[in-house]
Amino acid sequence: MEIFSDLLAANKDFAASFKSEALTGQARKGLAIVTCMDSRIDPLHIVGMEAGDAKILRNAGARVTDDVLRTLVLATHLLGVNRILVMPHTDCRMASATEDQIHATILEKSGVDTRGIEIRTVADPLAALKQDLVRIESYPLLAKDMKVMGAIYDVATGLLTPIN
Repeated sequence: MEIFSDLLAANKDFAASFKSEALTGQARKGLAIVTCMDSRIDPLHIVGMEAGDAKILRNAGARVTDDVLRTLVLATHLLGVNRILVMPHTDCRMASATEDQIHATILEKSGVDTRGIEIRTVADPLAALKQDLVRIESYPLLAKDMKVMGAIYDVATGLLTPIN
């Protein structure tokens, strides 16, 4: 536990001024954001929201995977989501190398052979975003009146560029 002591100490400070006890599991602003796990991305603040306003789904490359679709089904039918923003970003590691190169790098750095999993690298980020938007828009288990938008977040400027 010693290696996590900084986290536990920070949590005590957080809990001392905790003010979110009245929040529910509902997305107050009806939004779900699908974005990358990159730590430069602060999804709620990027779109002017705060805790409780939106559902945040993160993975490497901001891809719409089967698990993202599963989660969106729950969010749209049970948690008040009626808008989905798919938000990949500039300077993404998933767009900087091929699938084989990423596997080779992991093998070289750690000795672990990851070829048994799909990394889902992105050769063309714009094409991948458009494909993911179509995947959501055509998914039969989501509400038909769902609004979907894609936007690329620029990690150098903080700006969103809408893509649809």
